[in-house]
Amino acid sequence: MKPKILVIDDDEKLNELLTGYLDRYGFEVDTTTTPTNGLELIASYEPNLVILDVMLPEMDGFEVCKAIRRESSVPIIMLTARGEVTDKVVGLEIGADDYMPKPFEPRELVARIQSVLRRSKSESRSAILTFGELTINLENHDVSIGNESIELTSTEFELLTLFVKNPGKVLNRDQIMEWVSGIEWESFNRSVDVLVSRLRQKLGDDPKHPRYLKTIWGTGYLFLGKHD
Repeated sequence: MKPKILVIDDDEKLNELLTGYLDRYGFEVDTTTTPTNGLELIASYEPNLVILDVMLPEMDGFEVCKAIRRESSVPIIMLTARGEVTDKVVGLEIGADDYMPKPFEPRELVARIQSVLRRSKSESRSAILTFGELTINLENHDVSIGNESIELTSTEFELLTLFVKNPGKVLNRDQIMEWVSGIEWESFNRSVDVLVSRLRQKLGDDPKHPRYLKTIWGTGYLFLGKHD
Protein backbone atom coordinates (compact mmCIF):
# COMPACT_ATOMS: atom_id res chain seq x y z
CA MET A 1 0.00 0.00 0.00
CA LYS A 2 1.10 3.56 -0.72
CA PRO A 3 2.17 5.63 2.31
CA LYS A 4 -0.53 8.22 3.00
CA ILE A 5 0.47 11.88 3.36
CA LEU A 6 -1.83 14.58 4.77
CA VAL A 7 -0.94 18.19 3.86
CA ILE A 8 -2.39 20.93 6.09
CA ASP A 9 -1.62 24.24 4.35
CA ASP A 10 -3.84 27.18 3.40
CA ASP A 11 -1.99 27.61 0.08
CA GLU A 12 -4.27 25.73 -2.33
CA LYS A 13 -1.81 26.05 -5.22
CA LEU A 14 0.99 24.48 -3.15
CA ASN A 15 -1.35 21.68 -2.07
CA GLU A 16 -2.16 20.93 -5.71
CA LEU A 17 1.52 20.92 -6.68
CA LEU A 18 2.49 18.66 -3.78
CA THR A 19 -0.32 16.23 -4.57
CA GLY A 20 0.92 15.76 -8.12
CA TYR A 21 4.61 15.68 -7.20
CA LEU A 22 4.32 13.25 -4.28
CA ASP A 23 2.11 10.96 -6.36
CA ARG A 24 5.04 10.51 -8.75
CA TYR A 25 7.08 9.13 -5.84
CA GLY A 26 4.47 6.60 -4.77
CA PHE A 27 2.62 8.54 -2.09
CA GLU A 28 -1.14 8.86 -1.65
CA VAL A 29 -1.96 12.47 -0.75
CA ASP A 30 -4.90 14.26 0.83
CA THR A 31 -4.90 18.00 1.54
CA THR A 32 -6.84 20.56 3.53
CA THR A 33 -6.54 24.31 4.05
CA THR A 34 -7.93 24.46 7.61
CA PRO A 35 -6.63 23.07 10.93
CA THR A 36 -10.10 21.94 12.02
CA ASN A 37 -10.57 19.74 8.98
CA GLY A 38 -6.97 18.58 9.26
CA LEU A 39 -7.47 17.29 12.80
CA GLU A 40 -10.60 15.45 11.67
CA LEU A 41 -8.76 13.89 8.74
CA ILE A 42 -6.02 12.53 10.99
CA ALA A 43 -8.66 10.34 12.63
CA SER A 44 -10.55 9.36 9.45
CA TYR A 45 -7.77 9.31 6.81
CA GLU A 46 -5.13 7.84 9.18
CA PRO A 47 -2.09 9.29 7.38
CA ASN A 48 1.39 7.87 7.75
CA LEU A 49 2.82 11.40 7.86
CA VAL A 50 1.53 14.98 8.16
CA ILE A 51 3.00 18.01 6.38
CA LEU A 52 1.95 20.99 8.50
CA ASP A 53 2.31 24.70 7.71
CA VAL A 54 3.02 27.11 10.57
CA MET A 55 1.00 30.04 9.22
CA LEU A 56 -2.62 28.87 9.19
CA PRO A 57 -6.10 30.33 9.75
CA GLU A 58 -8.03 29.49 12.96
CA MET A 59 -4.87 28.53 14.86
CA ASP A 60 -1.18 28.45 14.04
CA GLY A 61 0.74 25.30 13.16
CA PHE A 62 2.32 25.07 16.61
CA GLU A 63 -1.11 24.79 18.24
CA VAL A 64 -2.15 22.24 15.63
CA CYS A 65 1.02 20.23 16.29
CA LYS A 66 0.30 20.16 20.02
CA ALA A 67 -3.30 19.12 19.36
CA ILE A 68 -2.11 16.27 17.12
CA ARG A 69 0.41 15.10 19.70
CA ARG A 70 -2.29 14.82 22.38
CA GLU A 71 -3.98 12.14 20.30
CA SER A 72 -1.44 10.71 17.85
CA SER A 73 2.22 9.91 17.31
CA VAL A 74 1.95 10.33 13.50
CA PRO A 75 5.19 11.85 12.11
CA ILE A 76 4.97 15.59 11.40
CA ILE A 77 7.08 17.74 9.07
CA MET A 78 6.49 21.46 9.67
CA LEU A 79 6.75 24.15 6.97
CA THR A 80 7.21 27.87 7.47
CA ALA A 81 7.82 30.89 5.27
CA ARG A 82 9.63 32.63 8.10
CA GLY A 83 12.56 30.26 8.38
CA GLU A 84 13.47 31.49 11.83
CA VAL A 85 15.65 29.36 14.10
CA THR A 86 13.26 29.95 17.01
CA ASP A 87 10.39 28.54 14.96
CA LYS A 88 12.41 25.41 14.26
CA VAL A 89 13.30 24.97 17.92
CA VAL A 90 9.70 25.46 19.07
CA GLY A 91 8.40 23.06 16.43
CA LEU A 92 10.80 20.30 17.39
CA GLU A 93 10.24 20.84 21.11
CA ILE A 94 6.47 20.37 20.80
CA GLY A 95 6.75 17.15 18.86
CA ALA A 96 7.48 17.83 15.17
CA ASP A 97 9.81 15.29 13.58
CA ASP A 98 11.38 17.59 11.00
CA TYR A 99 11.20 21.17 9.78
CA MET A 100 11.58 22.85 6.38
CA PRO A 101 11.59 26.58 5.51
CA LYS A 102 9.70 27.83 2.46
CA PRO A 103 10.49 27.96 -0.37
CA PHE A 104 11.91 24.44 -0.63
CA GLU A 105 12.95 22.02 -3.33
CA PRO A 106 10.22 19.36 -3.73
CA ARG A 107 12.87 16.65 -4.12
CA GLU A 108 14.35 17.60 -0.74
CA LEU A 109 10.88 17.33 0.82
CA VAL A 110 10.55 13.83 -0.63
CA ALA A 111 13.92 12.90 0.88
CA ARG A 112 12.83 14.28 4.27
CA ILE A 113 9.54 12.36 4.09
CA GLN A 114 11.34 9.11 3.28
CA SER A 115 13.84 9.67 6.10
CA VAL A 116 11.16 10.45 8.69
CA LEU A 117 9.06 7.44 7.64
CA ARG A 118 12.08 5.13 7.94
CA ARG A 119 12.85 6.51 11.38
CA SER A 120 9.22 6.24 12.44
CA LYS A 121 9.02 2.62 11.32
CA SER A 122 12.13 1.82 13.33
CA GLU A 123 10.80 3.60 16.41
CA SER A 124 7.43 1.87 16.20
CA ARG A 125 9.17 -1.42 16.84
CA SER A 126 10.18 -0.05 20.24
CA ALA A 127 6.85 1.44 21.28
CA ILE A 128 7.09 -0.46 24.58
CA LEU A 129 9.44 1.24 27.04
CA THR A 130 10.66 -0.38 30.24
CA PHE A 131 12.30 1.27 33.24
CA GLY A 132 12.94 -1.50 35.72
CA GLU A 133 9.51 -2.80 36.75
CA LEU A 134 7.72 0.10 35.03
CA THR A 135 6.47 -0.68 31.51
CA ILE A 136 4.79 1.86 29.20
CA ASN A 137 3.17 0.97 25.89
CA LEU A 138 3.08 4.21 23.90
CA GLU A 139 0.75 2.74 21.28
CA ASN A 140 -2.17 1.49 23.40
CA HIS A 141 -1.43 3.57 26.54
CA ASP A 142 -1.00 0.52 28.80
CA VAL A 143 1.09 1.10 31.93
CA SER A 144 2.14 -1.53 34.43
CA ILE A 145 4.51 -2.04 37.33
CA GLY A 146 5.59 -5.63 37.56
CA ASN A 147 2.43 -7.65 36.84
CA GLU A 148 0.10 -4.93 38.11
CA SER A 149 -1.73 -2.77 35.57
CA ILE A 150 -1.89 0.94 36.40
CA GLU A 151 -4.99 2.87 35.34
CA LEU A 152 -4.08 6.41 34.27
CA THR A 153 -6.24 9.22 32.94
CA SER A 154 -5.32 10.59 29.52
CA THR A 155 -3.75 13.64 31.18
CA GLU A 156 -1.71 11.49 33.57
CA PHE A 157 -0.53 9.35 30.65
CA GLU A 158 0.50 12.48 28.72
CA LEU A 159 2.53 13.60 31.72
CA LEU A 160 4.20 10.20 32.11
CA THR A 161 4.98 10.12 28.39
CA LEU A 162 6.60 13.54 28.65
CA PHE A 163 8.81 12.32 31.51
CA VAL A 164 9.85 9.01 29.92
CA LYS A 165 10.79 10.79 26.69
CA ASN A 166 13.04 13.14 28.69
CA PRO A 167 14.85 10.88 31.19
CA GLY A 168 17.45 12.65 33.29
CA LYS A 169 16.19 16.08 32.19
CA VAL A 170 14.66 18.55 34.63
CA LEU A 171 11.28 19.75 33.31
CA ASN A 172 9.89 22.98 34.68
CA ARG A 173 6.20 23.74 35.14
CA ASP A 174 6.02 25.88 31.99
CA GLN A 175 7.26 22.98 29.86
CA ILE A 176 4.81 20.58 31.49
CA MET A 177 1.89 22.95 31.00
CA GLU A 178 2.78 23.47 27.32
CA TRP A 179 2.81 19.72 26.66
CA VAL A 180 -0.01 18.35 28.79
CA SER A 181 -3.65 19.10 28.02
CA GLY A 182 -6.19 19.49 30.80
CA ILE A 183 -4.11 21.84 32.96
CA GLU A 184 -5.88 25.08 33.83
CA TRP A 185 -4.00 28.26 32.91
CA GLU A 186 -5.02 29.95 36.14
CA SER A 187 -2.87 28.84 39.07
CA PHE A 188 -1.20 26.39 36.69
CA ASN A 189 1.80 25.91 39.01
CA ARG A 190 -0.48 24.33 41.58
CA SER A 191 -2.31 22.35 38.90
CA VAL A 192 0.96 20.84 37.69
CA ASP A 193 1.95 19.89 41.24
CA VAL A 194 -1.42 18.23 41.85
CA LEU A 195 -1.13 16.27 38.59
CA VAL A 196 2.40 15.08 39.44
CA SER A 197 1.18 14.10 42.91
CA ARG A 198 -1.65 12.00 41.42
CA LEU A 199 0.75 10.29 39.04
CA ARG A 200 3.15 9.55 41.89
CA GLN A 201 0.38 7.95 43.94
CA LYS A 202 -0.63 5.68 41.08
CA LEU A 203 2.99 4.67 40.48
CA GLY A 204 3.44 4.00 44.20
CA ASP A 205 6.30 6.48 44.26
CA ASP A 206 7.45 7.97 47.57
CA PRO A 207 8.44 11.65 47.03
CA LYS A 208 10.93 11.39 49.91
CA HIS A 209 12.60 8.33 48.37
CA PRO A 210 11.58 8.48 44.71
CA ARG A 211 12.13 5.71 42.18
CA TYR A 212 10.65 7.64 39.26
CA LEU A 213 9.74 11.28 39.90
CA LYS A 214 12.06 13.54 41.85
CA THR A 215 11.14 17.10 42.84
CA ILE A 216 13.82 19.65 42.01
CA TRP A 217 12.87 22.41 44.43
CA GLY A 218 12.33 25.79 42.83
CA THR A 219 12.65 24.33 39.32
CA GLY A 220 10.43 21.38 38.47
CA TYR A 221 10.63 17.61 38.22
CA LEU A 222 13.11 14.97 37.07
CA PHE A 223 12.35 11.46 35.80
CA LEU A 224 14.83 9.06 37.39
CA GLY A 225 14.00 5.86 35.51
CA LYS A 226 16.72 4.30 33.37
CA HIS A 227 15.56 2.76 30.10
CA ASP A 228 16.30 -0.97 29.97
